[in-house]
Amino acid sequence: MHNHQQQQQHLGIIDSLLMQMFGRPQGILGRLGGFILARTKRDFTQWVIDLLEIQPDDKVLEVGFGPGVGIEILAAAVSTGYIAGVDYSKEMVEQAKARNAKAMETGLVQLQYGSVEKLPFADHTFDKALAINSMQVWTDAMAGLRSIRRVMKVGGKIALGFTPHSGQSSTGLTEMFTTAGFTEAHLVETDRGFCVLAIN
Repeated sequence: MHNHQQQQQHLGIIDSLLMQMFGRPQGILGRLGGFILARTKRDFTQWVIDLLEIQPDDKVLEVGFGPGVGIEILAAAVSTGYIAGVDYSKEMVEQAKARNAKAMETGLVQLQYGSVEKLPFADHTFDKALAINSMQVWTDAMAGLRSIRRVMKVGGKIALGFTPHSGQSSTGLTEMFTTAGFTEAHLVETDRGFCVLAIN
């Protein structure tokens, strides 16, 4: 009996060590999920970024950058401009920072924790803005769009992309952009998902 108790105690210690190493299951799944997401989303992300026609001197904002794949693609396309990103998940901020460490060291990329409704940037800062599978988790989509519009230059281009697993419907989205003050809002669809493009 005594032996059995010791064994149980021993297992308890191993359990708590595992908890310390890996955090809660959602921590581990969150990280794993991030990596899986990164791969499946790369093609779609590339497609959305292509629609924005990024120039080497563009200042680009990505809202909800997740594991930082889009940031990585943008960093390869921009040389004299810069890329800024905000994400509401501390886990994703850490992952994206690790993925884009070199570009951050040179000052090309700036990533931070934050929400779309309170973007920490001056008015008329960015030429281009994008968000992928992000709007459906914003607390207030209209406030988020207006906030992005505030930090964009006049004539700047915005792209919001959604893959089927985002659960976002394309119905009424272009109207939302128009209500938020954007112009020329239109929908572009592909077999991988859809994107709303608009001009500030």
